[in-house]
Amino acid sequence: MASPLPGAQDWASLVERVASLGFSRLLIDEAAFTQMPPGHLDVSHRQGLALDVALSATLTSGASVDADASTSPAQTPDANEPGTNDDPPDPRHPPRAPLQLALPRHSSAENARPGALGSTNLPDPLNARLRKLADQGANGFCLHHLDARPTAAWQRLIVDMRRHYPALQWFGWTPGLPRDQMIAAAAAGFDGVFLSSCWWDMRAAWLYDEHADLARCAWRIALAGDPFDTSDDLVARSHNVLECARALQLAFELGDGILMPAGMEFGHAHAARAVPDVGPPGDGTPPDSLHEIDFRQIVAAGNRRLSLIAAAQRSTPALSADDDRASAHRNGAAVLRCLSGGNAAITLLTQEIPGATDGRVVAVNHSLTHAATWPMAACASVDRVRLTPLDAQGNALGDPETLTHIALAPGEVRIWKAEMDRDVSRHVWPKARSGALGEADRRAVREAAAQSRVVIESVSPSLDGGRFAARAVVGETVSISADVFTDGHAQPSAVLRWRPLDTNVWRETPMTPLGNDRWQAEFRPTRLGRHEYRIEAWRDPYVNWCIEVAKKLDAGQPVSLEIQEGIEDLTHIASQASSARVRKAIEAVARLAQAQAPSIAYATLSAPSAKDAVAAARYRPFVIESPVLALDVEPPEAAFGSWYELFPRSQSGDATKHGTFDDVIRRLPAIADMGFDVLYMPPIHPIGQAHRKGKNNRLDAQPDDPGSPYAIGDATGGHDAIHPALGTFDDFRRLRDAAQAHHLRIALDFAVQCSPDHPWLREHPGWFDWRADGSLRYAENPPKKYEDIVNVDFYAPDAVPALWLALRDIVLFWISEGIDLFRVDNPHTKPLPFWEWLIGSVRAAHPRTVFLSEAFTRPKLMYRLAKIGFSQSYTYFTWRETKDEITDYLTELQQPEIAACFRPHFFVNTPDINPYHLQRGGRPVHLARAALATTLSGLWGMYSGFELCEATALPGREEYLDAEKYEIRAWDWQRPGNIVREITVLNRIRRRHPALQTHRGVTFLNADNPHVLYFEKATPTRSDVVLVAINLDAGQPHDATIELPLWRWTLPDDAPLAVENLLDGTQFEWHAKHQRVHLPPHAPYAIWSVRPARSANANDESAETP
Repeated sequence: MASPLPGAQDWASLVERVASLGFSRLLIDEAAFTQMPPGHLDVSHRQGLALDVALSATLTSGASVDADASTSPAQTPDANEPGTNDDPPDPRHPPRAPLQLALPRHSSAENARPGALGSTNLPDPLNARLRKLADQGANGFCLHHLDARPTAAWQRLIVDMRRHYPALQWFGWTPGLPRDQMIAAAAAGFDGVFLSSCWWDMRAAWLYDEHADLARCAWRIALAGDPFDTSDDLVARSHNVLECARALQLAFELGDGILMPAGMEFGHAHAARAVPDVGPPGDGTPPDSLHEIDFRQIVAAGNRRLSLIAAAQRSTPALSADDDRASAHRNGAAVLRCLSGGNAAITLLTQEIPGATDGRVVAVNHSLTHAATWPMAACASVDRVRLTPLDAQGNALGDPETLTHIALAPGEVRIWKAEMDRDVSRHVWPKARSGALGEADRRAVREAAAQSRVVIESVSPSLDGGRFAARAVVGETVSISADVFTDGHAQPSAVLRWRPLDTNVWRETPMTPLGNDRWQAEFRPTRLGRHEYRIEAWRDPYVNWCIEVAKKLDAGQPVSLEIQEGIEDLTHIASQASSARVRKAIEAVARLAQAQAPSIAYATLSAPSAKDAVAAARYRPFVIESPVLALDVEPPEAAFGSWYELFPRSQSGDATKHGTFDDVIRRLPAIADMGFDVLYMPPIHPIGQAHRKGKNNRLDAQPDDPGSPYAIGDATGGHDAIHPALGTFDDFRRLRDAAQAHHLRIALDFAVQCSPDHPWLREHPGWFDWRADGSLRYAENPPKKYEDIVNVDFYAPDAVPALWLALRDIVLFWISEGIDLFRVDNPHTKPLPFWEWLIGSVRAAHPRTVFLSEAFTRPKLMYRLAKIGFSQSYTYFTWRETKDEITDYLTELQQPEIAACFRPHFFVNTPDINPYHLQRGGRPVHLARAALATTLSGLWGMYSGFELCEATALPGREEYLDAEKYEIRAWDWQRPGNIVREITVLNRIRRRHPALQTHRGVTFLNADNPHVLYFEKATPTRSDVVLVAINLDAGQPHDATIELPLWRWTLPDDAPLAVENLLDGTQFEWHAKHQRVHLPPHAPYAIWSVRPARSANANDESAETP
């Protein structure tokens, strides 16, 4: 409080009210104290209030700040004002009007000199002032301008005064001090210092630092309001009411005590106003017109909690040591920690005592106008997760709970008691008890000692921890790696063990360390079908002996004792050998080394013949094996192939005449000449009449409309029958044999769906889900509808196992007809367990069978289909158009866990998908998309008509106009503007270059044009390296500067590369790291085969790579 003080009667009422609020001390300025009537002091003491005096170390006795113009803020630049110094503004010193209180806050430049009066022998006027005030009855002092003298001077002053006045309490005004002076002040012997809490924005980190810096002092007193605010307004009836209440609640949580400006309980922001008398809180006295805002309940409750804490610290009987309200503060200074971060909508902080079993959690809503919610998952981790809500006095308001989020009203402050939850009792080992020697302990020790000291982790490839088989093709080099390590400095030994599933003989390949405890080995399966592999590792004493002794010999150290130990090791290993021949060979080495000098003996003991003999002994202490993992070895066409799709019925050359298998045979030479190796045909089965679709998917089919081939089944048969108009089974077999003669394999469509005329509806009605009115729901793939198709129900009453077996038998039937490539229509709409069973069952008997998944669905479902057995999959390539989209997608597909099972099949178009970029891009875009598909993936496909740049679409749809799916078409295969020659060249390049026969091994490189995609495809050994540049805006010419990946051969930037232009066969050399490429619409891509030129590095074997 500041002067003038009220008269005796008002003073008595004021002191009574202050005491009723729970305050223990009253702070007044020096001028007010010196002018205080004698009776005021007695009244204060009768109410149990100590009177403390605030005074400045730089002012004369009895003077207020305003009396000394040199210290008036109106004349002294504020540290927060711009231009006064180079330091950033201090939020604890906001600009203010001239100070009217006698509670100073700034020293003058003259009086703030460090050391002033600190090292002289002159009488200290401050000491005299303090003695005079103490003699007049002051109970304590709050000293301002601590920077006016050094810390040692304050320590001497306080020690001297305490010798004469031991009951005095000493408080240091620390807000605004530089950090080093603040820390020093906290250690200067003051009983209390002050937190700058009233200027905290609840986000900045400085308060946590200040709280920690002041921890050496007994009391850290929080400021509820700015003691120097001289405004005359009451807080408004707006959000400022919330702000004031929040400031009070937060101050009680931040400090060990609180300094509140007089009148703040009624909404005053300062201590200067005279406050009329109002009864104590809760006395039923209605507030008068000046005090419609009343925070006395908050203040009284907060002070009661602080008094309980103080009582607990004094260990008084008044509060049990087990009382929850005091336990958190019993053991020392609380530590503040922010859990929510500075950008959170809610500040969440903890207040914990080191060593205490509980603490407090405080949540504050920054906003005074909006509610806020914050998830606990976004907060820093803490071990005290059981939160009990508390009232202002610290009493529990409910049971402990584990919160998932915190929701606060505008300006709300909420507090919880935080405790650790009960520990989980382990049952793997017996509970440890000192000195216990029970049988359970002995058994546990023996079991632990029997465990291997070697660790095998992170085996790759491994799909879902071994739940699914990884993939490879026959003859492919399969690389297996794992983390293998042991304790100490020893190096483990490891082998890769593998076998075909139909043999019990495991083959072994030594693993090689790659660094950082990663080991690798390779093997090449030569048989189709399921294989298994695992890693075996052990701690080999002989191998580690060789390594250790070699290091000591290199360092010139004596090794006589080590040689003897090595001989003993070999002798022991020999005793463990199961073969007499191996045992004798090892013993012979040991005997020979026994008679040799150490250096010669080492050469004998570590010779290749000795190592071979030891390896043959198979002595493997601490051996450990990884779990067995599966590998499906598939035919090469599972990973590399060029697919050509056509409708057989459109191959007659006459739109009025239904095509036959013989018509397809006549097309085979042209298809083979383009370089395709797979001929894929949509369903060739009978087509139902019910709800048959007409042209362009119309519902009103005409009598001569052929219908959709996906509406499978009529009176003549179902999935194991052939549409009569296409021919007979003999005709089909002739097509199959003719395709084989042209090095083409036939792929058939396996569509698990039926037309309403399918024989199964009559023969097996229990395989379908009939509706209440006796109808069946037609198939849908929103937004598409298929009124001519109904689906089987895999879990209908009669479906298991009959339907599942019938569908498998259909696949087996066509396998018996020489078909082992199946494109599966919409497998993601059928049960995953069905596909896993069917594919596993089929491939167990016919491992050459390949299933292509036509699933345009969510990525995780697409990858799951690959894991359960699909060898290939359609992809999102069709809709990846920009440089970033393509780069990101290929990067995703090369992730190890995806690449281990998922093989992308890049179709540039399908009968159902006529992409917008083809519709609007014409011939240039058809060329660019063909180049993308053929160079980025080992598998690519096109639907016939693409080579003619046919892209006429239904308006606004990604569908073909007059689509072959619903009618017979006739094509001019020599139509001008076709890209047959370009496709032929692309397929020829793919066959010549192994790097292009997989989607792996792609590295995207720098090209300075966003419309030019530039990348490298390389084999693992870089024996084949291809560079590709493609214009993604193919309708316009684009130039780009490309960067040659010389660093991937460890070549300098000026090293030459030997280059072959794969499109025209020209050969030349590039002699600079950056080259310029021009990609016009008629030639929107460039493909080069590159290798280091012979002159690049004559000693580099990679330069000889073709």
